[in-house]
Amino acid sequence: MTDERPTPAQGPLTGVATGLHSSTDRSPAWRRRTEGEQRWWVALSILLVVVLQSLLPQRFTIHPRFLLQAIEFAALVALVVTHPERMSKRTKGVRAASQALLAFVAVTNVISVVLLIHQITSGGKIPATELLLGGAEIWFTNAMVFALWYWEYDRGGPASRARGDAEIPDFLFPQMTDDKLAANWEPIFMDYLFMSYTNSTAFSPTDTLPLSRWAKALFMAQSAISLVTVALIAARAVNILPGS
Repeated sequence: MTDERPTPAQGPLTGVATGLHSSTDRSPAWRRRTEGEQRWWVALSILLVVVLQSLLPQRFTIHPRFLLQAIEFAALVALVVTHPERMSKRTKGVRAASQALLAFVAVTNVISVVLLIHQITSGGKIPATELLLGGAEIWFTNAMVFALWYWEYDRGGPASRARGDAEIPDFLFPQMTDDKLAANWEPIFMDYLFMSYTNSTAFSPTDTLPLSRWAKALFMAQSAISLVTVALIAARAVNILPGS
């Protein structure tokens, strides 16, 4: 009898069964070795988050007011100086420092969310403009922070994606399901930002599906934070806006 072995199934993740990436590899760009994306979009995004947090009304921040933002900015500068031009090479130390920075930014934003909830539910008098602007800054910062988390952890991070190390994606982008589009396409930070933004507005996945359990957990956490923020701000704003 001949040894008949099934061939890998064809479909959205064509080629997942093999890990060979040669110079003549015709695998989709998101699965083979590439140059890696530029660092500047990510650095500018983190800088924008730091600026947004520094502009928050005092009642939505912990004190001393600018200490946390100063630490975040210093860590960002250190990462930019030590980081390669493209995201194809990252040492364990650099990745750990990047994750620590993201965790620090996330914690500060969660604190702002908690303070916002406390101010609204405690019956404190909050000017309408301050509530809406502060709430919008917190909401947008939340979307940016989760976009950075998705970008940092999908398939082991940007350097791992550039090397084509991981075969199974944590997020299934629509381009991955089309052979022609996937031939020269790979996700960059803007794709993760769009995914995070739509999840914050729709409170559910839209065009991109989370596949791994950790991705689903982050999706749920982001949707919950966004929903609570929007619902409380809307409910409070009805009572304090002029003409209400």
